[in-house]
Amino acid sequence: MLKGLDNRLNADVLYALRAMGHGDTLVIADTNFPADAIARQTVLGKLLRMENLTCGQAAEAVLSVFPLDTFVDDFAGRMQVVGDPDQIEPVQAEVQAVIDASEGRPRPMIGIERFDFYDRAKGAYAVIQTGERRFYGCFIFRKGVIPPEA
Repeated sequence: MLKGLDNRLNADVLYALRAMGHGDTLVIADTNFPADAIARQTVLGKLLRMENLTCGQAAEAVLSVFPLDTFVDDFAGRMQVVGDPDQIEPVQAEVQAVIDASEGRPRPMIGIERFDFYDRAKGAYAVIQTGERRFYGCFIFRKGVIPPEA
């Protein structure tokens, strides 16, 4: 155990989050996402798991140590609902609330078409698969920077 770290973050996830640099992307996905196949094509090359958590819980743990990029509009994205791209599913609203709490202000995610999402996910640094069973629990976060202390 370590002090000050969310105990939902396992060693493999912490390693990947620490190794990522500014602009690298991280996928947090539901249990239906083709996570293993896509993870093999990422920079890390293997699937990370947070199987006992929902996407909201995983996002909350990750964002406790992971700065979101403040220089771009695509700092966070959600997979769009097929046939209704403006629909926000409950799991997506939950993760949006986690992002807003982490950022201290409303900061809406962008919507990403399903097949574009898959393509972007292949270019990610890593993929984390959760135990989330609700549909459209698929998100991409872009890592930001931690400024120097004043």
